[in-house]
Amino acid sequence: MNKKTLGPQPLIFPHPTVLVGAMVDGKPDFAAVAWTGVAASNPASVTIALQPHRYSLKGIYQNRTFSVNVPSVDLVKETDYCGMVSGADADKVKDCKFEVFYGNIKTAPLIEQCPINIELEVSHILNLGSHHLVVGKINETYVSEDCLTEGKPDMAKINAFAFGYFKYYKIGEPIADAFKVGWEIKPKPAKK
Repeated sequence: MNKKTLGPQPLIFPHPTVLVGAMVDGKPDFAAVAWTGVAASNPASVTIALQPHRYSLKGIYQNRTFSVNVPSVDLVKETDYCGMVSGADADKVKDCKFEVFYGNIKTAPLIEQCPINIELEVSHILNLGSHHLVVGKINETYVSEDCLTEGKPDMAKINAFAFGYFKYYKIGEPIADAFKVGWEIKPKPAKK
């Protein structure tokens, strides 16, 4: 085995890249977040990890709500900008020309240009040291109609991208059917 030790690093790639929305002092703000994931299916929940100094985290604490917006590759510049500039110093909505809308939760701003928008209510916030892990219960999910095939989200049409060690990567073509290809190792047992 030829492996090199790198110390404790969270090298789980790729990271989905999202824009987290929050109302901060009554103004919509968006932060680029790569440390996010599915937490539970019932109740449907996701997690995001934010450093304590992040401006958007202030809004999440203020309102106990936030949004997760999945950008397409067309928004890579805007997403990167939202990760480098603080909402305390800039109006990212104006700078990025985001069209903001609101669903059921009026304190969870959503971005019209993003193919997927999820509005959430905070379930838990855990202080883990360098980051606060925010667990959000999904209130509603919005998907652009042109990103659906037969009423279901189509990853090729969504055209999302991921973060992988200081670069963004376009998510590629499907390689296999989930919950099916694994049975090629050993056939599924017959039902009794």
